[in-house]
Amino acid sequence: MFLTRVSCLPLGIMTLLLQACVSGSPAVDSSQGSATKSVNEITLNLADPTLVPCTSDQNMGVDYTYLERGFSAMVLGDNVEAVKYFRRYQRLESSPGADWEAGIAIAYEKMLPDSPYYNWRAAAEDYRRLMRRVPEGIELNQQVLILSRTLAVLADLHDYIDELQNEKDDLSESLKKREEALKRLRELILGQ
Repeated sequence: MFLTRVSCLPLGIMTLLLQACVSGSPAVDSSQGSATKSVNEITLNLADPTLVPCTSDQNMGVDYTYLERGFSAMVLGDNVEAVKYFRRYQRLESSPGADWEAGIAIAYEKMLPDSPYYNWRAAAEDYRRLMRRVPEGIELNQQVLILSRTLAVLADLHDYIDELQNEKDDLSESLKKREEALKRLRELILGQ
């Protein structure tokens, strides 16, 4: 019996609190009405438009949400999710600027060795193709501009590494031929 009363006590208190919340507010006379309206005004925490660097009159309607989510996924190392967000951004924001920005971000993902999309040659080719058609008159996302500059450096480094690898292969082949020629020469000299 005691346990029943104890368990009903919290239930009763919660019921009273709910009834107090549901009951209407007290009547307010008209002189206090304007004061309560300003007190009950909702304030939204929106970004300060003077602090947003990526907007201009031409791309005010561009929603960078998917692009930003892609960057967040990229930072977390979720390359697949990042590419999905970049492709959604490209698909939903059908503008030359959005196409270019998403293309750069996806090419960057292809340049990352730990990405499942890793293909540095395709990434370098995509980068060069995108740089031939950079949209003009549009203020582009600053993070994408940083990615494009980074892509330029990475593409050049991979090209340089590829050249060095080819030179190494040529030198290894030349060295192998010389070693074989020296071996034959020794055999000829020792055989006489």
